[in-house]
Amino acid sequence: MCQMEITEMEAVNGTDVKLKCTFSSTSPVSLQSVTVSWNFRPLVPGPEESVFYYDTEPFPPQQGRFKSRAVWSGDILRKDASITLQDVLPTFNGTYICKVHNKPDVHGSSGEISLRVVNKVSLSEISMLALAVGGGIVFILIVLSIVVTVKLCRKKRMDRDIEMHVPEDQWKDPTVW
Repeated sequence: MCQMEITEMEAVNGTDVKLKCTFSSTSPVSLQSVTVSWNFRPLVPGPEESVFYYDTEPFPPQQGRFKSRAVWSGDILRKDASITLQDVLPTFNGTYICKVHNKPDVHGSSGEISLRVVNKVSLSEISMLALAVGGGIVFILIVLSIVVTVKLCRKKRMDRDIEMHVPEDQWKDPTVW
């Protein structure tokens, strides 16, 4: 039986993604007794496409969208029939079917993974909003500090000017009563 650990996956455009497929069998497992086939069913109506095949050794696709992009990641002796898709594209959106057959077993098994490839975004909308708000606050703080500094300088200068221009008849010696 093929057990899909993840039935729905999301991958960022241009990254690698491992499609995990583990299986169990009532018969002993050997490298010669197990065959694995991975097929792809696109989101839009169309025929299934072969992604990968394993029979004693891995057979990556020689043509189609998965050529040079699907690599074996499994270990048959550990009951792992996983593959990795390299540099995924939006055209990889769809359902991947893992079919495992251990020749002594009468029935094989299969499992499915639904993959969705999303575009990479450098900055999310929330990040952009935070940057705009933060930038606005910093700008306001800079303007406010300049205004306060200018007012304090003017006040000090006016105080100095008043001290220097006090008429003598208004000036009193603080030591005399």
